[in-house]
Amino acid sequence: MRKSQPKKIPLAPDPKFNDKLVTRFVNNLMWEGKKSGAYIIFYDALEKVAKQTGENGYDVWKKALSNITPGVEVRSRRIGGATFQIPSEVRADRKVSLSIKWMIKYSRERNGRSMADKLANEIVAASKGEGAAFKKKEDTHRMAEANKAFAHFRI
Repeated sequence: MRKSQPKKIPLAPDPKFNDKLVTRFVNNLMWEGKKSGAYIIFYDALEKVAKQTGENGYDVWKKALSNITPGVEVRSRRIGGATFQIPSEVRADRKVSLSIKWMIKYSRERNGRSMADKLANEIVAASKGEGAAFKKKEDTHRMAEANKAFAHFRI
């Protein structure tokens, strides 16, 4: 077992918006180490969002991410032979990570021509409180609410 946690490597902010969150998003979007391709997809998606909504694409993306960020989740815990789903608060770092991963996952599952189109549509839907990523957050919250009776098992 490791003695201490490894140090977090600081992220470089992205070139266009100078935001580390964008870099984190692009790192999750990237496939096979093709970061420049991931940046192209992301920036194209934001342009398409701006065209669709008439607002700043970056602001809409930020709003969409905050809309799909979960507050609570359920964790499985085995107690006396039975497995309980115990609701627990989500750590700040994990909140962002989950919302980014959900947005990218459900964008990939959408049907559209290019990844930029799919991502743009998912961003617009999430900013309005719709779409698969928003539904995932709602389901997660609903599951935590349903299992509130087991909250006293929390570690």
